[in-house]
Amino acid sequence: MSGLKYYSYAGAGEWARENLGYSQAVRIGDRIECSGQGESPTADDLQNPPARGKTTYRNPGGWTFENGTLSISGDLETEIAQAFANVETALRDAGGKGWSQVYRVNSYHTALSPEVTALMTKNFKNWMPDHKPIWTEIGVKELGLPEMRVEIEVVAYDP
Repeated sequence: MSGLKYYSYAGAGEWARENLGYSQAVRIGDRIECSGQGESPTADDLQNPPARGKTTYRNPGGWTFENGTLSISGDLETEIAQAFANVETALRDAGGKGWSQVYRVNSYHTALSPEVTALMTKNFKNWMPDHKPIWTEIGVKELGLPEMRVEIEVVAYDP
């Protein structure tokens, strides 16, 4: 398609492009849109991914091997912080400057609570101290992987 340029950052982004057929970001002129970002595995983790339904996945958005065995991260604060970091990676991979250019955020959560909203707000203040984007916080039944609890998608303006 003319005018669209797709991006898949190293590691989890490339793996998703090759195995699942989607990109992490698309640039449309001066706008960058990111697919939903959760906590992702590293490039090394992707060498031997577990079969879906056969084992556990890392919480959220990927799996990891620790000390030669699979383990699940259950810390919600870490999960949300990593999702924000992955958005930053996707935006920069597409040639943007990161969260400073984000004007729209949609976040998807398997459980909405004051704790979730507080953690999202904490990360907004950390990643965007100088501006306040529009935000829609959405509760959903489930996300792309069984243990995922949060996924964040954004739109950024990069003139």
